[in-house]
Formats: sequence, C-alpha cells, structure tokens
Amino acid sequence: MACMNGDNSTPWRVLVVDDEPDLVEVLCGALRYEGWEARGAGTGAEAVAEASAWRPDAVVLDVMLPDLDGVEVLRRIHADRPEVRVLFLTARDALEDRIAGLAAGGDDYVTKPYSLAEVVLRLRSLLRRAAPTPPVASEHTLALADLLLDEQSHEVTRGGELIDLSPTEFALLRYLLQHPRQVLSKAQILDAVWSYDFGGQAHVVELYISYLRKKIDHGRTPLIHTVRGAGYVLKAPA
Repeated sequence: MACMNGDNSTPWRVLVVDDEPDLVEVLCGALRYEGWEARGAGTGAEAVAEASAWRPDAVVLDVMLPDLDGVEVLRRIHADRPEVRVLFLTARDALEDRIAGLAAGGDDYVTKPYSLAEVVLRLRSLLRRAAPTPPVASEHTLALADLLLDEQSHEVTRGGELIDLSPTEFALLRYLLQHPRQVLSKAQILDAVWSYDFGGQAHVVELYISYLRKKIDHGRTPLIHTVRGAGYVLKAPA
C-alpha cells in the first residue's frame, strides 16, 4: 500500500542524491516498491534544481558530492522549501560531521554502509512526522506558564513572542508539553518523537534539547530542566 502525502491522495515524493548511479538506482527502486515516487540526482546542483522543480517531500542526501557538499545543498533547498525533510547519507564516522548535518537543518542521518530497510524505516518516520494532523474540535492549545503551543496552526509563543521551530523541534516541544512536570528519559523521547529505535544515540536528544533551550529559555526563566541520570522535565518555576 502506498504511503500517502498529507492530502491523502498522492504518494510521498523522495529525491535521492548521490554521485554513485548504481546506489541511486537501487535506493529509488526500494522506495518505489514502498509505493512512493522517487527520482535521483548525481550532483548538488542537480539536486537543488530538481528539488525546486519537482517539489519532493523528502531528500535522501549524500554528504560527499562532486560539486557542493550535502550541507550546502540542504541550505539551498531549505531556502526555497524549509518544510522538506532531509535524511543524510554519510560514510564519515566522526560525531562532529553528523551533528553538523543536524545542526544545519537535517532531520536524521544513516551512516554507510546501511541497509535499504533502515533507510526506508527512517524516511517513513520522518514523513509521518511531517504529515499535518487533522483539526480537532476540542482544545488544541498546550500551555505552561507563558509558553503556548497551538497544535492546529503550529505556532509557538512565549510571553507573546512568536518562536520559530523546525518540525522536529516542534514535535519535541509538543511531547514535553503533553507531559508537564513529568521526568522523561532519553529513551522515552526517542521513541515518542523519532518513532523508532535510534540505536541508543541519545546525543541526538541532547542536541535538540539544547536547540529548544536556546529558543524557548534563552534570556527567560528556564522551563526545560535536566534531571541528572534520569532525563528532562518541563515545568514552571516554583
């Protein structure tokens, strides 16, 4: 059964970017088998042009390309379509390289060599999180102290000031707001926000918590607190 886009009528579109044609062909074939639409690009310039013309929902993006590096490709794509999900493919083992991709706006990464099943699983998770939630007639605002999150408009404010969050940051904050004053472990957060087993890479939770703190708490009374050895809790000051 095809996985559908947010309008429930069209398959997800995924752009695969890698300078190895055989890899692109195999990966595109696996995605089409899932019922998605897939296209390939072999250079960063081709990827940027294809993303602008074809309007994919997600991009599988190799870090090492012959002209532009993957981070620069991501920046150019997001300048036009910031909502596009990006899954990095990288042969690099250094943690700093992976964090650089996430910090630039990437949503996830897979380190080569990888299995096709893993790529499909992670893409499915990203795309499901990207799908808009249907409006509900009941209360749709989550609040704590002066922090407000509107689940319908996806607007977040603190003290009346609008705060711009990425889709992943929004999903993380919503989960924290759904469990106020409750200590949440990194494993719980990974399962709820990323929707799959992240292989125990808890530093991704730490990274996104730090992003939220900079946007939500910087210069204000902190709402996000670390409970050493246990996890994180969102609570108003006493």
